Amino acid sequence: MSAEHAAPAAAPRTAPEPDGAPTGVWSTGVSRGGDGALSVAGVDLRELARTHGTPAYVVDEADLRRRARAFATAFDAAFAESEGMAGADVYYAGKAFLSLAVARWVHEEGLRIDTSTAGELAVALRAGVPGEAIGLHGNNKSDDEIRTALAHGVGRIVVDSLAEVGRVAALAREAGVRAPVMVRVTTGVHAGGHHFIATAHEDQKFGLSLASGAARKAVDEILAHDELELVGLHSHIGSQIVDLAGFAVAARAILGLRAQVAAETGHLAPEVDLGGGYGIRYTGADDVPPAPEQIARTLADAVRDVCTELGTPVPRISVEPGRSIAGPAGLTLYRVGTVKEVALDGGGTRTYVSVDGGMSDNIRTALYEAEYTATLADRRSDAATVTARVVGKHCESGDIVVRDVALPADVRAGDLLAVPATGAYGRSMASNYNLVPRPPVLALGDGEVRVLVRRETVDDLLALDLG
Repeated sequence: MSAEHAAPAAAPRTAPEPDGAPTGVWSTGVSRGGDGALSVAGVDLRELARTHGTPAYVVDEADLRRRARAFATAFDAAFAESEGMAGADVYYAGKAFLSLAVARWVHEEGLRIDTSTAGELAVALRAGVPGEAIGLHGNNKSDDEIRTALAHGVGRIVVDSLAEVGRVAALAREAGVRAPVMVRVTTGVHAGGHHFIATAHEDQKFGLSLASGAARKAVDEILAHDELELVGLHSHIGSQIVDLAGFAVAARAILGLRAQVAAETGHLAPEVDLGGGYGIRYTGADDVPPAPEQIARTLADAVRDVCTELGTPVPRISVEPGRSIAGPAGLTLYRVGTVKEVALDGGGTRTYVSVDGGMSDNIRTALYEAEYTATLADRRSDAATVTARVVGKHCESGDIVVRDVALPADVRAGDLLAVPATGAYGRSMASNYNLVPRPPVLALGDGEVRVLVRRETVDDLLALDLG
């Protein structure tokens, strides 16, 4: 949409005040002082901006650790053997955000790590995560990625196509190992806030269809290869999901396939992965996402009920919450530049607030029409609010960070703006569009700042250009 044909202003959202609520938009370490300045884990964001610059990704370490630990604890309890279950594993989805420190944090809090590329796999391994605690996903894995996974003894390779079955078998034979594999099953159940992030409908690139029989064919081919060990079946139905009903439906479908395979081949897959994609709050208008305890109990009840009906033992369950751990633990800090008022075709005005980042550090608004909120981070204002659109510095009219938010009318150049809930996918999907260096990732805890990923520089960009 061009700037000349801007849509009428939506009802602006007032940024929720940082309140430390576990189900809120902000991480639990965020607070606002009497002068209006935001702090994270005891670090004043004004001082952080002075010493580390803007834009910057800010991660609340204690909050991220707490969220990881909450998932591990909830699933351990809900799937405990004392509950008639076979246990559960929680895999942190590395695509949300992965660095050496974050890999160590989540593993220390009891999680495994799911990877989908050579880069993510390399980070997890360099962080010291043992191979058996790592999984490898991907719809187009290279031979080198599979070889690396086999060499380091990853706990599972998730097979995503029929062609991949033979490739993994050949590479396992070459390495002299038996490869543990799962089959990613497209169950037909899909959920999520945008059609690009719904991942279980038939017409998409991931997985093997249950309805067409492709999933069952993959299972049979795996069982025919001595080099492969079928350790389980995998399902993933989408992202940013707040209604858990779809997981129960998908569990019934995949557990039914497991029972059918067992009846016809004698092989009962020991594990079923029910995916992840649990939603978070991005604005005060979002639905409140389910807590880890509620997710774990809902899945446990569904698995138990279906297995009882089918007359099969309960499998070990695994899940992959990435966004719901990393997302709320992070925010992006910007400095305001140009502020201007624009008349709208239908009457009224919108205030455009330009910041020193944009779609290169958060593509989700442009890509998924994702909604965010924002607030002044360096001062308090008693001015009336105006309908504002927070935009970036890139040469695109679609370079929008926050589409509509109520900000003080006196917002001005030099102000700091904080955009919460950017811990997932902000840095992971960042680019160098317009040759803008990517921001640093700063971990805050106990009043201290640690640089997890340093800021890129123009020299870094030039170093890649061989002329």
